[in-house]
Amino acid sequence: MVATQPTRPSDAEPITSTGPSAALPPGPRLPAVVQGLGFVARRRQTLAAFAERYGPVFTLRIPLFGKVVVIADPTLAKQLFTTPTDQAANVRPNLGRILGDGSMFALEGTDHRSRRKLLTPPLHGRRIKQYESVVAEEFAAEARTWPMGTEFATLEPMMRVTLNVILRTVFGADGRELDTLRDIIPPLVTVGSRLASTPDIPLSLGRFDPRRTFAGRRQIYDDTLAALIAKAREDPRLEERDDILALMVQSTYDDGSSMTDADIADELLTLLVAGHETTATTLAWAVERLQRNPDVLRALVDEVDHGGSEFRMATILEIQRSRPVIDLAGRHVVTDLLELGPWRIPRGYNVLVAISLLHDDSRQFAEPERFDPHRFVGNTPGQAWLPFGGGTRRCIGAAFAHMEMDVVLRDLLRDFTIEPTSTKGEAWHSRGVAYAPAAGAA
Repeated sequence: MVATQPTRPSDAEPITSTGPSAALPPGPRLPAVVQGLGFVARRRQTLAAFAERYGPVFTLRIPLFGKVVVIADPTLAKQLFTTPTDQAANVRPNLGRILGDGSMFALEGTDHRSRRKLLTPPLHGRRIKQYESVVAEEFAAEARTWPMGTEFATLEPMMRVTLNVILRTVFGADGRELDTLRDIIPPLVTVGSRLASTPDIPLSLGRFDPRRTFAGRRQIYDDTLAALIAKAREDPRLEERDDILALMVQSTYDDGSSMTDADIADELLTLLVAGHETTATTLAWAVERLQRNPDVLRALVDEVDHGGSEFRMATILEIQRSRPVIDLAGRHVVTDLLELGPWRIPRGYNVLVAISLLHDDSRQFAEPERFDPHRFVGNTPGQAWLPFGGGTRRCIGAAFAHMEMDVVLRDLLRDFTIEPTSTKGEAWHSRGVAYAPAAGAA
C-alpha cells in the first residue's frame, strides 16, 4: 500500500518504509537528541510546532518512548483506542514500572480486563452517590483551615482534599496506618511522577538518586498496606464493609483465584496516586480559570444559589478541554504492522495521542483559545474530547472524578467568594505526569 499525504515541508523526513509494507508519517530531520530536548523541556509547544509543520500525524524519536508516531486526529485516535490489545498494548514504558507489576497499568489482555471488571463497581453507579457526603465532609474539613481575606494557592489544599477522599473511599475509616499514608503519599507521588517521565539511567546517584528515595518510601507504603490487609482479613465484619480494600480482599476472578497481597498493594497505590493528583490539579485549574472569567464565575454562583448543576458540569468539561492535566495517551505496537488510517506502523513503535493538540484544534472546538463552558451545555463531548484517554484504558475513575469535582466546586462556590483577577493566566507547569498551574492557582 502506498500512503498519501498533503504536500510536506522540504525539511521533513520522507515517508519512511521500514519493511515491505510499512509506511510511517513524515517528521523532522532533527537529530533525536534535539527532538528529545524539545519534548522534555517544552513538550506542549514542541508538539504544537511539529503539528503545524507536518500535519496531524508525524513521526518522532524521543527519550523514554523511543520511536513514536504522534496523532492529533480524532478519527485515528478512536481507531487506535479500539484496536485489539493483541495488536496495540499499553504504551511502553508506562506507570506500571513505577507502581508495580500488580498495577492495572502493567497488566495486559485478559489480566487487565479481569482487573478492570473487578474494580468497576465501586467507582460507578449507585456507589458513587454514597461517596458524595465523604467529599463534602473532606472539603469542609480542609476549608476550615483556610486563611480568610488572604490570597493563597489552591493546588495543595485541593491535593489534601482529594487524598483524604480517596483514602476514606479505599479504606473506609481512619487510623494510625492511614495517618502514615497521608504523610508518605504526597512525596511518593512527587518523586514517582518525576521518575515516570524520565528514562532509566544505568548508574546510581547514591543518596541523591530519586529511585532510592522512591524505593524507601515505597517500602514504608508496602509495610503499611501489609498491616491494613491483615486487619481486613481478620475483620469479623468484613462482609459488611463497602470500601475498596474490603472488596479486593473478598473478591475472586472468574477462575476462582483471588488477588495476592502484593497485587492489592500495587493496585491500591495506583488508585491512591491516580485518584487524587489529577482531580486536585483540575480543581486548581478551575480556580485559575474562574478567576479570569468573571462572567462564567457569576453564572456559576447564581446557579448554585438556585440549586442547579448543568452549567457547573459544562464548566468542568470545559476546564478539562482547555487545561487537560494529562496531555498524552498511547499504545505500543505489538503486531508486525499496525494499520492506522493510511499508515502502517511497525512493531515496537509507540503511538501517542496528543490530547492537548486535539483540545486546541479549531476544527474540533470553535475558538479553542476561548474559555466557554456553553459549548458543552446540552451537548455531549465528541470524540476529540479525551482528558481521560480512551478505549479499554480509559480512566476507570472518570465518573468518580466528575462527582468529586462537582461536589467540591459546588461547595466552594456556595461558601466562599473567588475574587476575579485581571492578571495573565498562569503558565503550564509539568509535575512529571500532570500539568498544573505554575503558581499553584493562587
